[in-house]
Amino acid sequence: MKIMKIAALSAVFAAQFVLAQFKQTPLPYAYNALEGNIDAQTMEIHYSKHGAAYAANLNKAIAGTPQEKETLFQILSNVSKLPAAVRNNAGGHYNHELFWTVLTPQKNTQPSAKLAKAINETFGSMDAFKEKMSKAGADRFGSGWAWLSVDKNGKLFVSSTPNQDNPLMDVVEEKGTPIFGIDVWEHAYYLKYQNKRADYLTAIWNVTNWKEISRRYDEAISKK
Repeated sequence: MKIMKIAALSAVFAAQFVLAQFKQTPLPYAYNALEGNIDAQTMEIHYSKHGAAYAANLNKAIAGTPQEKETLFQILSNVSKLPAAVRNNAGGHYNHELFWTVLTPQKNTQPSAKLAKAINETFGSMDAFKEKMSKAGADRFGSGWAWLSVDKNGKLFVSSTPNQDNPLMDVVEEKGTPIFGIDVWEHAYYLKYQNKRADYLTAIWNVTNWKEISRRYDEAISKK
C-alpha cells in the first residue's frame, strides 16, 4: 500500500514538473515603468493574463506528447506538423517572452555600432528602418506582429506575421531569427490608444531596448 502511495505521489510530482516545462520569466520592470507610452493596466493584463495563458496552454497542449522533451526552438521549427493549439501557444509564449525584453524604461538606448551599421546598410538609415518596421505593423490586418530578424545569411530583414506566428516557424515565407518584435494585437495597446495603432507604433520607439536587440543581433550572427 505504501509503495502504491509513493508511486502515486511520484506521478503527481512528475506531472507537475511536466506542466511547468515552459513558464514566464519575471517581467524585467514594474508594470508602470513604461507609462506615457504603455500604460500600467495594459502591461499588467498583457503580462499576467495573456502572456501567462500562452505558457500554461502550451504546457497543456504538449502534455503526453514528444514535444514535452523538446526545446521551444525545436517545437517552432516543426510547428507545421503539430496541432493548432501547439502552434498558437508556442508562438504566443516565444513572442511575448521576447517582447518583454525588447522594451525598457531606460531612456535613449542606442543600437551597437555593429547593428547600427547593418541597419544603415540594409535600410538606408535608422529613420527608414523605423518607417518600414512601423508600416509592417500598421499594415498587418487583424492581429499579429512586426519583426526585425536575421536571415540564414546574416542579413537583416523586416517582416510581419499573423496571429502568434514568428520567423522561426516552418510555416512562414520569410524565415530567420527574430531580434525585435512589436506586438500589434489589440490587447497590446487598446486601453490607451483604442483604434489608433499608428500612435502606439510611434510611441514604441520611446521604450525600445536597443541594448537587448543588439545583444540578440550579436548572438544571431555568431551562429551564421
